[in-house]
Amino acid sequence: MKETIEIAKQVLKNNRKSGYTLPTNNKLYPAQWNWDSAFIALGYSYFNMDYAIKELETLLSGQWEDGMVPHILFHGNDETYFPNHKTWECGNKIPSSGITQPPIIATIVKKIIDKNKLDQVQMERMQIIIKKLKKYLDWFYNYRDTSKIGLVSIIHPWESGLDNSPIWDGPLNKVKIDGNLKYERRDLNVSKSENRPLKKDYDAYITLLNKLKKHKYNPNKIISESMFNVIDIGFNSILIRATKDLVEVAKKFNLDFSDLKKKTMMSEESLIKFYKDAEQSFFSYDFKNHNLIKVDAISNYFILFANIGNEDVNNKIINKLKKYNSQKKYFFTTVNPIDKTFEETRYWRGPVWINSNWIIHQGLLDKDKDFAKLTKNKTLDLLEKSKFYEYYNYNTGESLGANNFSWSAALYLDLKFS
Repeated sequence: MKETIEIAKQVLKNNRKSGYTLPTNNKLYPAQWNWDSAFIALGYSYFNMDYAIKELETLLSGQWEDGMVPHILFHGNDETYFPNHKTWECGNKIPSSGITQPPIIATIVKKIIDKNKLDQVQMERMQIIIKKLKKYLDWFYNYRDTSKIGLVSIIHPWESGLDNSPIWDGPLNKVKIDGNLKYERRDLNVSKSENRPLKKDYDAYITLLNKLKKHKYNPNKIISESMFNVIDIGFNSILIRATKDLVEVAKKFNLDFSDLKKKTMMSEESLIKFYKDAEQSFFSYDFKNHNLIKVDAISNYFILFANIGNEDVNNKIINKLKKYNSQKKYFFTTVNPIDKTFEETRYWRGPVWINSNWIIHQGLLDKDKDFAKLTKNKTLDLLEKSKFYEYYNYNTGESLGANNFSWSAALYLDLKFS
């Protein structure tokens, strides 16, 4: 639909600030988010390459000296969001959060370069970006792979991008909540409480944040001191794919990142140990408390995105995924509706998110073309019906959360034109 394409472009342009783009045009997220910007750059690449590259450059301008790219950059002094820059009290050149997010940016950069004929100046800009991404991915393996097995830990649910997923319920229940917490949630002023994380979730989030800040975000300390330490299947799947993609795209610039290739081989060997054939599923591992987290969440299926070299396991995962939501009007729910933790309209505990669908679609492309096409068409149907919101009801297609949501618009353009 030509009209929907133009609406998608306009959403991105309306949300754009000076060199970066807000996730939405309301007061819910008045800053630059890490993986949002990656998805947004992909959307821009279909109609304004300078905007696309600038989005990535602005995000990476906040990279820390050790290589970490924060999950939020606070440009300006906006304090309408909580926690804001005054809460985090950190950042290199730009005030930021002290944690990161899934490094999907490397896969996005490869996709943009592969599908476009960039001019010399654009390629030079991309080469600088790629070198910064090498430092970023090295950071994960240097500071978050404490067992040296090629798999990394996240130390806060916000790092996953799936903030209040039921995957985190068990680990968060073990967190000793600070007794003197004082904070005001600004999200409830612009979004319905039944669609947002609970107070107990936020109490844990802020307790973990305070602990990180106490250690001044020292990467050598916070990984061992954190009360939350999870080897997340979704996050590691994205990291493995990012690492593979960065190695490949670097070749176009005569850059040798072969040391990263060795990491992916180790990662796949380690990751397969978290596959349980009885359930035909991968499960995240609570490293702090030493147990598997058996929640049937969509991020477990991100393993398809990692392109692991095990065809038998990939086929079993796909077959299970086909039963996950196949009888529903829209998919994929963030949690299987038959799982006891499923909540139909609460944030990452049930609704459909477009970026999850996109990740699954990308993972299916070279493994099951028919299912990939079905996933794509279902997602396009939902977006053309309900337009560009933060997340959606899987039964009705009802729009939930923020409107004019940037990554929904951006990924619509990619699905439509790719």
